Amino acid sequence: MKNWVVKILALSMVLVLFVGCSGSDDSSDGANDTVSNDTEEQTDTNGAESTDDASEGDTEEGSVYFLNFKPEIEEVWQKIAKEYTESTGVDVKVVTAAAGTYEQTLRSEIAKSDAPTLFQINGPVGYESWKGYTKDLSDTDLYSWLLDKSLVVTGEDGGAYGIPYVVEGYGIIYNDAIMDQYFASASKSTSYSSMDEINNFQALQAVVEDMTAIKDELGIQGVFASTSFSTGEDWRWQTHLANLPIYYEFKDKGLGDAAEIDLTYGQEYKNIFDLYINNSITKPTLLSSKTVNDSMAEFALGQVAMVQNGNWGWGQINGVDGNVVAEEDVKFLPIYTGVEGEENQGLCTGTENFFSINSQAPEADQQASIEFIEWLFSSDEGKNYVTNEFGFIAPFNTFGDDETPTDPLAKEVLRYMADDSLTSVSWNFTAFPSQQFKDILGYSLLDYAQGTGDWDGVEAAFVDGWKDEKAATAQ
Repeated sequence: MKNWVVKILALSMVLVLFVGCSGSDDSSDGANDTVSNDTEEQTDTNGAESTDDASEGDTEEGSVYFLNFKPEIEEVWQKIAKEYTESTGVDVKVVTAAAGTYEQTLRSEIAKSDAPTLFQINGPVGYESWKGYTKDLSDTDLYSWLLDKSLVVTGEDGGAYGIPYVVEGYGIIYNDAIMDQYFASASKSTSYSSMDEINNFQALQAVVEDMTAIKDELGIQGVFASTSFSTGEDWRWQTHLANLPIYYEFKDKGLGDAAEIDLTYGQEYKNIFDLYINNSITKPTLLSSKTVNDSMAEFALGQVAMVQNGNWGWGQINGVDGNVVAEEDVKFLPIYTGVEGEENQGLCTGTENFFSINSQAPEADQQASIEFIEWLFSSDEGKNYVTNEFGFIAPFNTFGDDETPTDPLAKEVLRYMADDSLTSVSWNFTAFPSQQFKDILGYSLLDYAQGTGDWDGVEAAFVDGWKDEKAATAQ
């Protein structure tokens, strides 16, 4: 991943970031429907045959129905849909799935007569579930614009069935002003004097635990923001954090996927999770009520020094009323867990976001959907949303040198990716077997955090759940 970004920078083909805006369930133009958890599964997603209703539609002038995966940027999608409809006359509807329910919602929506024409798959695993509904996009301009076509989700026939539309990075976001205050404190008991020295878990643990001991002096309520475990809000731990042990195991074995795992780095996974929950603003027994928005607000209000999240989190930080964190103080640190050689580790960088076009939708709707996303990533108006209102790194060559990222976390991602001395952690969680696997892992993590379960239960959920779900999806 890092190599192609460095080449892009060398060629002055600057990757552009969408500013990750805080989500909203409200829509001023009435185009949005936020879908609740209570969706009904009505179709076999592997079936290629469409229902009679699904083949009906306006065959003269197409329309677009986009099922959005990211609730935190739903408000911006509504603005985009409204502007595009007003300027082209093409109807664009955006529906946002509730957090943690995208696959369930898509199964329900795809069976309707007014099915999504544009939707998202999360990599090869998602493609296996939805290949009966994905159109080959290899002859589109969108595909031709890709800077790295190896990122595409391809079928056995070599067709392009999922187009990546964002490269993102995540790690530990920290408030540099609070860290400087700690390093200058006469009360600190460590010898560390700057964040440049924090390049492994041992150093991170020593600093974090020492900061907890003098948190009142530092004016914080905890070092880390809340480890959110409210329903649908645990993805940072059962997906993003869980990526680290799988990344290192796959790296050791030279794999990109596996029917079974050993969880070789289970202890390292435990190391960082324990550090989060034991040095947090919120007691472990109260985490089940906390959301991602809660944790980002805690960081924005200066109540904590650190929070794990991605570059999309800037919009949530910046959008908090009373935000006290200066833009220049918002920085990234890799997620260190105690793996040998992690001093050379960068941020977790990759994508799980791939556009697919519903091949079972009317032809006019398919074409309208392609034209809509091509407008978004090539027109001045569309790229303005990409650059200034989302929070993604767009992997297309349609962005010029003057369309550079402006938010601090976006700049941090590019800085880490361009550093030849660091190796980015790839997003191997696209190989996770299912949402059910992740949900069960999340439940086990919460049980452990609350003291109602032990770490053996977490490892069992990880290893056994992986094996069982991989076997089930292979049938």
